[in-house]
Amino acid sequence: MYELIKFIPLFPLLGFLINGIFGKKIKSESAIGGIASAMVGISFILSFLLFWDLLSNPIEKPVIVSFFTWIATGQINIEIAYQVDQLSVLFALIITGIGFLIHIYSIGYMHGDRSFYRFFSYLNLFIFMMLNLVLASNYLLTFLGWEGVGLASYLLIGFWYDQKFEGTRITWTGDAGMKAFVVNRIGDFGFIVAMLLIYVTFNTLNYQEVANAAASQYGTLMNSGIITAITLMMFLGTTGKSAQLPLSVWLPDAMAGPTPVSALIHAATMVTAGIFLIARNSVLFSLSETSMLTVAIVGAVTAILAASVGLVQNDIKKVLAYSTVSQLGFMFVALGVGAFYIGVFHVMTHAFFKGLLFLAAGSVIHGMHHEQNIKKMGGLKHYMPTTYKTFFVGTLAIAGIPFFSGFFSKDEILWYAFSSPHGGILLWLTLAVSAMFTAFYMFRLLYLTFDGKERFDHHHVHPHESPKTMTFALVVLAILSALGGFVNIPHALTPWVHSNPPFMEFLSPVFAQANFILGEHSHEIKPEMYILMLLATAVAISMMFLAKKWYLDPSWKKPRQLAKEHGFSYRLLLNKYKLDEFYFFTIIDPIIALSRSGLWKFFDIGIIDGIINGSAKATSVVAENLRKMQTGIVQNYALIMMVGIIAVISIMIFGF
Repeated sequence: MYELIKFIPLFPLLGFLINGIFGKKIKSESAIGGIASAMVGISFILSFLLFWDLLSNPIEKPVIVSFFTWIATGQINIEIAYQVDQLSVLFALIITGIGFLIHIYSIGYMHGDRSFYRFFSYLNLFIFMMLNLVLASNYLLTFLGWEGVGLASYLLIGFWYDQKFEGTRITWTGDAGMKAFVVNRIGDFGFIVAMLLIYVTFNTLNYQEVANAAASQYGTLMNSGIITAITLMMFLGTTGKSAQLPLSVWLPDAMAGPTPVSALIHAATMVTAGIFLIARNSVLFSLSETSMLTVAIVGAVTAILAASVGLVQNDIKKVLAYSTVSQLGFMFVALGVGAFYIGVFHVMTHAFFKGLLFLAAGSVIHGMHHEQNIKKMGGLKHYMPTTYKTFFVGTLAIAGIPFFSGFFSKDEILWYAFSSPHGGILLWLTLAVSAMFTAFYMFRLLYLTFDGKERFDHHHVHPHESPKTMTFALVVLAILSALGGFVNIPHALTPWVHSNPPFMEFLSPVFAQANFILGEHSHEIKPEMYILMLLATAVAISMMFLAKKWYLDPSWKKPRQLAKEHGFSYRLLLNKYKLDEFYFFTIIDPIIALSRSGLWKFFDIGIIDGIINGSAKATSVVAENLRKMQTGIVQNYALIMMVGIIAVISIMIFGF
């Protein structure tokens, strides 16, 4: 059964090659979309079979399935090999499952696009690379997938490269793709340094060998400088891929790509690669209190800042983009306080409800003829009932309304942030406020888009429900968003059950070593659990009613009044804390200025061109003067010859 893992990435690769090579000759959109979707669908079936086998026959240690030796030189021996364990198979199941639904959805969404085949070949390429990232048995193969998803992301974000896009000093969608690519290279530098330090320290790049070596030496390595350096460099890599501060600026502009790209890359899969990497290296992170604290603090700060920006955004996709950045912050906090399995659980529930929300937003954009400004919408639930109902379910889930999927994972993160030895009241309060902001801006988005007065131009815009290929994915994801959380009901809600929740039990072998180092978190039911749970629920429900009161009022008096009274704060949030402008002012513009005035004008033109042009000019001057000696008059030549002969004879006779 474990050998099936070899074929999971193979089929998306096959789909990429078929559509990439022959897609232009295949005239049928149904055939192109069908091939791409079928390849991912087969991979999903194989992933599910592996997942079911691990449920039925749990394994305590990973099983390595090798293809061949990739690098064998000196002491380095790296294989192309996949690691079968609960974490890798779960991520493969999420990637292929959500990916399959998004492929089906894209058949309807991308209908009529001139590069239909190219889009689906890129989607398959992304799935292939992402699967390599999570299934790899060693750091180098993971890094190959890590860079591969960066490439696929660049291609998909800039897919409509000739279309204009409104961003911070961004004019074209291709610029947004380049921004994502460049920002992620900064994080990748951290990953590379971490790999080098790991090899120097453990003499291997194999995940399991590194984990075993670190766990066996935890007394020596605990809080050591080398472990802290490794984990902080690795965390730098994850801040790039998972859009955390200070490298979060690329993800909102990545909305330039088609909406299925936003759902696939920036909600369900690629942005969670950072979460996967820390979870895979839970043993290393558990050995450094400094790194764990850093992960938690950065996650919390990112969560609240991104959520606050989402309060005032009017682009339907950008609201969801900042929501993604914020939710990723929640996941990092869970990892930072040692609740590794809860972080992964939120990855799964987030894939359900955020994939749903992005695809529902795409359905709105499709029905509104590519309008994305929610101030120009309103009343769409009458035209798009399926999209509205599914979007509503996704909103309830992300807001943490009981008993939707987001309620279970978000509430657990809040509890661990409060009760963990690595957490505290300040961490909990930061996340609680972030959750409050999330509930408010998501219901604001829902009401402004689907309820209230119709604010679009009826002469040019004719809203309509999306085709079945799109609504099918919405309905499936809505069901998962509503029910997906029940696989991990916390002890506080099931006090009569003495066993661990199924999801926790499933992942327990993966994090056993890290939990041993950190010490098992107490699962004792405490009154504070119910107090915090009720408080979070009350806040989420109150935000739902507050948003309804403010934004279903035709006059919109309260929001406008607040924006006017707190103009500076409103503009600061609207301009995303001017983080992009800060980077341009402190880094990009000085580099451009130095490049133009110093490197280009002074060094390139002044020195390099000066030397080359100067030597050419000197040669020309010498040649010009030598040319004057060539007069063509024989008498002059004879005179010069006689002077030369006399000079030579004089030297021979007199010695000068």
